[in-house]
Amino acid sequence: METGSRAESVVGCFRLSEALRVLNASLPTGPRSHHGSVWFKESRSRKLRSRDFVAPREALQALFSQGQVHENIIDGVTHLKAPGVPPIQSCKQTEAGLVVQLERPAVFQQVLTHIPYYLKSSSSSSGQNVILNCVPLHGCRSPESLRLSHLRTILIADHLAAVLRAEGVKVHLVPVLHDEEIKHFLRRLKIDWPADVASSVPDTILSLKQNLLECIYAEDIEAEMGPQQDQKMLKTNAFCRVRLKEFMEKHQNLEGYDPNLDVFPVLEGNLRHLAELQRAVAEHTSTTESCRVIHVVTCEEEFQQQKMDLLWRMVDTGLHTASQKHLVCGPVKVLSCVSPVDASHYFQLRRSQMHKASVMKYGDLVQGSSWDEIIGILTSAAIRFEMLATAHRSQINISMEDAAISTKGTKGGAFMMYNCARLATLFESYHSAVHQGLYAAFPPISELNFSSLQEEGEWLLLFNYIIPFSEVLSQSAQILMSSKGIRITANTEVICKFLVNLSMDFSSYYNRVHILGESLPHLFNQMFARLQLMKAVQEVFHSALATLHIPPLNQI
Repeated sequence: METGSRAESVVGCFRLSEALRVLNASLPTGPRSHHGSVWFKESRSRKLRSRDFVAPREALQALFSQGQVHENIIDGVTHLKAPGVPPIQSCKQTEAGLVVQLERPAVFQQVLTHIPYYLKSSSSSSGQNVILNCVPLHGCRSPESLRLSHLRTILIADHLAAVLRAEGVKVHLVPVLHDEEIKHFLRRLKIDWPADVASSVPDTILSLKQNLLECIYAEDIEAEMGPQQDQKMLKTNAFCRVRLKEFMEKHQNLEGYDPNLDVFPVLEGNLRHLAELQRAVAEHTSTTESCRVIHVVTCEEEFQQQKMDLLWRMVDTGLHTASQKHLVCGPVKVLSCVSPVDASHYFQLRRSQMHKASVMKYGDLVQGSSWDEIIGILTSAAIRFEMLATAHRSQINISMEDAAISTKGTKGGAFMMYNCARLATLFESYHSAVHQGLYAAFPPISELNFSSLQEEGEWLLLFNYIIPFSEVLSQSAQILMSSKGIRITANTEVICKFLVNLSMDFSSYYNRVHILGESLPHLFNQMFARLQLMKAVQEVFHSALATLHIPPLNQI
């Protein structure tokens, strides 16, 4: 979604994108200027040992004679002060280019004192209305009728709804579910889809039928068919057909539709699909509001959904039909498997594999209702990361072998949950030690001295994950609805990739550093500073997992 600035802010709340903008503005412009951003944020541990931002030497050569930066510009960067920009400790020219290092203790202090402000999206679409139409759920009769590409599309729609709501968007999910089996299956995947609401769908279907019969692009099938003609369309409950090609030719502003669209026999199920959309529009918009409609659809069903899009435009000329967009999800290929795999079989297999992997790691401990819940969450996490960690428009390849899922792989959902549980265990151990009198109670944050955070992994976690998280949330919800054509893209893979990288860097730090040290008063300040950092990491984990509807685990 196109976004605006969030109204609420906190003085000194840092935004890395704003820091880059101000740094770029500090350099001269002219005929030799470098196009695009000159400054870049460092992210690798080795580079962060000596710098946080860099303007590479090659870019400086396009701005300055022989690439030599004037002293007054270096001095100006060193003393830069602007809202959203972290305090700068030094700016100097090196072989790598112009490099900036921040005042790290001051940045630690500000960020770890105001953690909640870094958990909110950095932009806002407050007041916007979006209807997310998950196409595979229309007419779905059972989990066995859902293909893996359908399941991927449902998970993408569910995640997209969460990140849009975090932006302040009013999101309404279509269709409403009535089948108990489907509802139960989705709940096992932690998907809370709307169900069983009273609706006027039957009345709306009658109204749509009437509108179609009066439409100049529609014709009655029964009236047109002679006794010798094929009766197949009548047997499928088609009551009319519409001339889509003629409609598109008369509406020259329509872009991005398949040129092969032509005559479309309209079935009862098609009208029920439209009636669900009409109901959502009627219930969630008013004369002073408009809504945008996003059809989340598999690539296999994209052609059919374009027909539905045009059919809706024929019978309803509202702004919501004019703003329809299609989020097309790539195919899911199952490796080394001849027969098709449905969503139910896939879920059961992944759950069984996760149970086996847990027994191999924890042995006889894996039993009882608490472990049933843990394995259910691990299964949901594994499936979501498998389905969502790839850009939605790309194909994903899935292996059904036991080796494909484990509690050890660093890129799977189980690894994220394992690290969440490690953080929960860390704080439980600390509170237990306080209760036993081994450690002092946690002091007010204002009394902490963050200059004790000198380990390079500590700055890595703050600079690469905690500070940027608000902008990661904003990026994950960014959809360019104003783009030409009917196809749009969304960054539905961003959160999963972010969590994978965070988990690996956190795990590396946690394995290397003893956070709960000896019970010696002179070591407490560093321990408290590290615990406050770990609290921020935990909050980021929980906030990111919430957009995936995965509850964090306290033990594993």
